[in-house]
Amino acid sequence: MGDFSDKVFEQVRRIPRGKVSTYGQIARLIGSPRSARYVGWALRGNSEPVKVPCHRVVFKDGKLAQSYAFGGEGMQRALLEKESVTFVDEDHVNMDECLWNPELDAQGRPADINWEREMADDE
Repeated sequence: MGDFSDKVFEQVRRIPRGKVSTYGQIARLIGSPRSARYVGWALRGNSEPVKVPCHRVVFKDGKLAQSYAFGGEGMQRALLEKESVTFVDEDHVNMDECLWNPELDAQGRPADINWEREMADDE
């Protein structure tokens, strides 16, 4: 993959289980604030969906992708529900509860949490 995609994947790997990010938030984190659409294209090219949890990226209003690339319709929601992400309706994540705050993550992770397990895709 290219440099842009590698930067996208690096940030998406940081999103913890139970949280989501937005295409725009990922674009800002990699220093390309007007490239949300390109973040989506990079994620469509993700050849390692287990290692790069692209299902954790949603639209800015919490809406799920209409045709989730890795498993079809309904798979993104199923994966997020498995991680205890909550929803306000059928198609929208509860952004007040589930939006990832990378600044808090950067301040350090509490020592009493097993972060390897929390960041894993399997339970």
